[in-house]
Amino acid sequence: MFEHKPLPGWIDTERFLSDVVVHPGEALQRVAAAAEEAGLPPIEVAPNAGKMLKLLVQLTGARRVLEIGTLAGYSTIWMAQGLPADGTVVTCEFLPKHAEVAWANIDAAGLGEKVEIRLGPALDTLAALEEEGREPFDFIFIDADKENDSKYLDWAVKLGRRGAAVVLDNAVWEGAVLDPGMDPANAPGIVEALKVLGSHPRLDATVIQTVGAKGWDGFALARIM
Repeated sequence: MFEHKPLPGWIDTERFLSDVVVHPGEALQRVAAAAEEAGLPPIEVAPNAGKMLKLLVQLTGARRVLEIGTLAGYSTIWMAQGLPADGTVVTCEFLPKHAEVAWANIDAAGLGEKVEIRLGPALDTLAALEEEGREPFDFIFIDADKENDSKYLDWAVKLGRRGAAVVLDNAVWEGAVLDPGMDPANAPGIVEALKVLGSHPRLDATVIQTVGAKGWDGFALARIM
């Protein structure tokens, strides 16, 4: 796994902001512990990023959310908490163990009726959603295998409504976007996705750099036109 190198000050500041401003609830605090107990990698979004996703869901008035990459359900829960009573999250997960842990966390958070976990390769799931004729999604969060990021963006445009918001996580990757040789497994896919964001005729996007417990990274925010 690619090594991220957070500085102590970044970690301490993130904890301070989380305690003073973000206030993740008990259900969210349990997710990280459950993931660690199950041996899942500690790569969920930070609390301040999770809260940002919740707020974006609320600010966009989203009712239908698509997530690519469930892991233990941490970001899933944040977004589901931002939905109205009739809102739903469809989340794609490749690994059965991850899906099992995520479902237990989501159910414990009282959000089982709002979340649908689709197990299998995400590209297959996305194609199936198109075939099923699902209503267009209002908000799409991409945080999965980086080599397919550009393909996930293409699917986001296909499955999202005009005006929908798209968030792509891990858009800076310790600066490896400038030197993909730092991480040949992931960085080239991220760079390709950034090129799609900058050139796709139906995407208007920006990228924000971040630092914190997850190291030096960032996220892209786009609007489907």
